[in-house]
Amino acid sequence: MKKQGILNAALSREIASLGHTDLVVVGDCGLPRPPGVPVVDLAVTFGIPTFAEVLGALEVELEIEAAILAEETRRANPSAHELVKGLFGDPGWVTHEELKTLSGSARLLVRTGEATPYANVILRCGVPF
Repeated sequence: MKKQGILNAALSREIASLGHTDLVVVGDCGLPRPPGVPVVDLAVTFGIPTFAEVLGALEVELEIEAAILAEETRRANPSAHELVKGLFGDPGWVTHEELKTLSGSARLLVRTGEATPYANVILRCGVPF
């Protein structure tokens, strides 16, 4: 049995397959799922697991070189902005519609149980060397 880190087998497998510049979307439970993008659905109930819990677990496992948030997040969900900024630095900004469009080119979408509007981010993988 795995001793630490992400225990969800599907998520762990998908993380291991990521490479430099691959996009990972972490979304609330209402974010549309783009066709053709693998989804690891972690949502159990509204609020479980939270956006913050999932980002915290991913931050330990992934090298992230950039994050992208929807501009609407600044007003509607400033705590998500602060969380992303604290974990990954200043994010880039696009409209929510652009974020949904960009999600279609992601290698992975992780669905959380978060039910707070605009708790969505696109993470671009880096390399640890």
